[in-house]
Amino acid sequence: MPRTAPLVLLLTLLLGACAGTASGPVTDANDPLEATNRQVLDFNLKLDDAVFRPVAVFYRDSLGAWTRTRIRNVLRNLNEPTVVANALLQGRPLDAGQATMRFVINSIGGFGGMFDLESIGGPPRILRDLGQTLYVWGVPDGPFLMLPVAGPSNPRELTGLIGNGFMNPISWVMPVSANLGRGALEGLDERERNIETLDELKATSLDLYARLRSLWRQNRDAELGRTSTESLDVLEDPGAPAPR
Repeated sequence: MPRTAPLVLLLTLLLGACAGTASGPVTDANDPLEATNRQVLDFNLKLDDAVFRPVAVFYRDSLGAWTRTRIRNVLRNLNEPTVVANALLQGRPLDAGQATMRFVINSIGGFGGMFDLESIGGPPRILRDLGQTLYVWGVPDGPFLMLPVAGPSNPRELTGLIGNGFMNPISWVMPVSANLGRGALEGLDERERNIETLDELKATSLDLYARLRSLWRQNRDAELGRTSTESLDVLEDPGAPAPR
């Protein structure tokens, strides 16, 4: 059972609970569910303050940077089969071959993926996921969504999030408990690496929701090749008054 299945069930239930309970002005044409999305963000922030951030801080304080990097490398290595599959679906056989080489080299020479050999001449890491694949196939973004726990998304990216779990053959052979643990570790690693970033956003944003929406769109557009990463402006705050 892919690790995303329990998460998707939780997201579905929480979205259903929130749907239709909010009303308010829409400030973005591609965010018709803004009022509900803002409620979901409030829920996420409360959950983050109570659980996720304290656990991430404990994780950082308990394990040194070297150990956390080894864990991150193993998690990324386990995801390489998904990269291979999506590269093929996107018509990028060279990328698929590169990801395959990374998986083999890092699994063997990197002791199960603990060491990423890119730094000493191994194949560089590439990012390919089902959300990108659906974009290549012409699937539109759809309206902006703020998902419980998972955060900013849209219907295409949510479909990709669900599908990625089913595409990785490693997930097929791992027991449910191992898949759940892997998913939890991935989320914990992501939260630990963004402790300071999210703290700064919370402290400096006049409209945190609008800023997160903008930053997520900018970052995803760059990953999809729609904009250059040089155009990303982490300091941009859509809630700030326009300059005179």
